[in-house]
Amino acid sequence: MTPPVYKIDNLVHSYNHSPVLQIDRLTVEPASILGLVGPNGSGKSTLLKLMAFIFKPTQGQILFRGRPALPFDEAVRSQVTLLTQEPYLMKRTVFKNVAYGLKVRGEHENWQQPVNDALEMVGLYPGSFSRRQWDELSGGEAQRVALAARLALRPNVLLLDEPTASVDAASSERIRSASLGARDEWGTTLVIASHDREWLYDVCDEVVHLFQGKLIGTGRSNMIFGPWVPDAQGRYGKQLDDGRTLPVSEPPGEDATAFLDPASIRILAEDEKIDSSHTAVVKGTVTRLALEKGSGDLFADVRVGSVTLVVRVVESRLAAMTLHRGWPISLAYRPESIRWR
Repeated sequence: MTPPVYKIDNLVHSYNHSPVLQIDRLTVEPASILGLVGPNGSGKSTLLKLMAFIFKPTQGQILFRGRPALPFDEAVRSQVTLLTQEPYLMKRTVFKNVAYGLKVRGEHENWQQPVNDALEMVGLYPGSFSRRQWDELSGGEAQRVALAARLALRPNVLLLDEPTASVDAASSERIRSASLGARDEWGTTLVIASHDREWLYDVCDEVVHLFQGKLIGTGRSNMIFGPWVPDAQGRYGKQLDDGRTLPVSEPPGEDATAFLDPASIRILAEDEKIDSSHTAVVKGTVTRLALEKGSGDLFADVRVGSVTLVVRVVESRLAAMTLHRGWPISLAYRPESIRWR
């Protein structure tokens, strides 16, 4: 039986004796795509650096293909590579940047073909780009060169930390397609941290949520941030930019974050009557419809003021309604179903 690429147990990592990451268990299978989502400061980058074996966790262990591994072990250095959000290129030509990893690995024969192949994967024509200097590239081109340098190694694991956050649309698309191409062509395992949830839900085998350094769930979820405003009756809600309020249950504190399961929200059919004493009803606009990879469930993204809510559409409800992007709809949920953290 093939062991998982990663098996993480009882991991704790601290900075200045303060824990920033606590993961009880996480497993990543070969040739899978794992997505990491969560707000800034939730521990995504720290987890990726640990999975890249850049440093050792404060407590716990990370097994790589069934065996413990230490930072910069030869067993993992040639198999795992990390692409950060900022493309750190050396002060040399594009060709030498992309070939550098091959040189470090000790492959001194023909670098031309793997460098050319990698550049073509990210949409940069070798004849035009190989001789360019590092400072002659746009931000998007620099990030694509940084990815090409990793693809030239044909890694077993490619870790991506917000790879498209600071690039233009064309570069973003090239980075996405090249990353997926590595999985399709070589069976590369991908772990992707990104705020682009739509892309992650489309391509990932699993998406896990990080919040305050802990894994809090998998799949689609609604994470709603305050501030929380009470009304005259003592009921709480989030003030939206259009003056409306999104009702919630009483928060445990000013900094609490609300989590609302997409399955706890339902789309109301036209003229449907409900008991409003325990149910909140809000109006919104459908912005996206998507089938979840694996389950085949239909999810709708609904814009409600300044908040986008993800709704799991129950199949039995589809007979009573027709959904299209841009359509106004009404959502119903019980504020008591909200979980707080």
